[in-house]
Order: sequence, then structure tokens, then C-alpha cells
Amino acid sequence: MPSIEFVSLAHHAEAINGLLYLQGAGWTDVDQPFDANGNAGTVHLGIGVSLLIGWNDTNRSFPLTIIVEHEDGEELFKVEGEVEAGRPAGSTPGADIRSVLAVGGEVQFGRPGGYVVRATVGGDDGGSTRTVQFRVAFPAHFVPPGQGPADFTLPE
Repeated sequence: MPSIEFVSLAHHAEAINGLLYLQGAGWTDVDQPFDANGNAGTVHLGIGVSLLIGWNDTNRSFPLTIIVEHEDGEELFKVEGEVEAGRPAGSTPGADIRSVLAVGGEVQFGRPGGYVVRATVGGDDGGSTRTVQFRVAFPAHFVPPGQGPADFTLPE
């Protein structure tokens, strides 16, 4: 069964010719930007994943899921696909094959707090999972809609 070697957060991630390129990687905190009118901007989020695929598991497809969710379990987004690696010419018999992939996109975080990226390969029955946690901060002056002083009423 393939295993996830690592998951890394970055401002940008690309997988090209079997190599994983990460720019601005390894962060644990991100600030959600807002414009002068209080509209949320976007954050470019890159996720790099390294998989080790055993010799006997090559040339087979395995499901892969990457989920980003808030600490309370609310899902921000999910990416699903399949991974498969062949045996490169000249590889050592019995050796693991490393396969890398990158996911990137523009996201808006609806609220501050803790988030987790969870990558799973092989499904729920005996698959491999790795997680990485990060925090999202909103500007100190920002009051989320529905939580400002005008949104409260005194009991009668």
C-alpha cells in the first residue's frame, strides 16, 4: 500500500518531471486579506505531497483525497483523484518509487481559527494519512458579518 511521506503548505507548489517545487513553504500562519470595504481577498494556497509507492504496488491506481477543513470539521474544499506510478527503467528491484504531486489555488477563509490539511492515499481501509495544521488570522479591526454591535439586541 502506498504511504504519504509528507505534506507541506506553501504559497506556491508545482510538480514537474518528478520533482516538487515549493515556494514560501513550511508556514503555519496566514493572514486573510480584506479590502477597504471589508471584502475578503484571496490567499494563494499550495499543497505539496510526496508519496512512496512500494515495488509491488506499482502500475496500480490508488485513490487520493486532500481535504482542507476548519478545526470544527467544516470542509473548505476537497480534491479527489487517483495516483499510479510505474517502475522507471533501471530502477533497483524491490525499491520504493517516490511520486510527488502539487495542488494549488486561490482560497478565501470564511473565518479565523485553526485549519487542517488531510491527505489520504489508499482509501479508508488501510490507507495512509498525513495531516498538517495551520492558523488563519483576520485583522484585529475586522468584525465578521452578524457579529458586530448592531447585530445584538437587548433582552426585554
